[in-house]
Amino acid sequence: MKYLPHTSATLPNALRNLAAVAATVAVFGLALMFSVVVFSVIIVAGMLGWAYLWWKTRALRKQMRNYPPHNVAMEQERAGDDVIRGEVIEGEVIHVVDIRDEK
Repeated sequence: MKYLPHTSATLPNALRNLAAVAATVAVFGLALMFSVVVFSVIIVAGMLGWAYLWWKTRALRKQMRNYPPHNVAMEQERAGDDVIRGEVIEGEVIHVVDIRDEK
């Protein structure tokens, strides 16, 4: 092996670099196309899932529109039909405990 001439079958450096750049661009392009397909599939699957849930819950949404919330119905039962809305009564309570009163 040591007496063989140093004629190599490799490409010159400029041509080798050009081939490496072309291969890199090709691999990047394939990866980009693959990612576009994967993201498209994910988006379509998400939209189909949302549409399925929307379709399956349409009767429940209609039923919820027809009935008032539970706490409003209970408040109407307690106060009759005179439900006052939008009033907030604020105040403070100070509770003083005298030790002498407890004995």
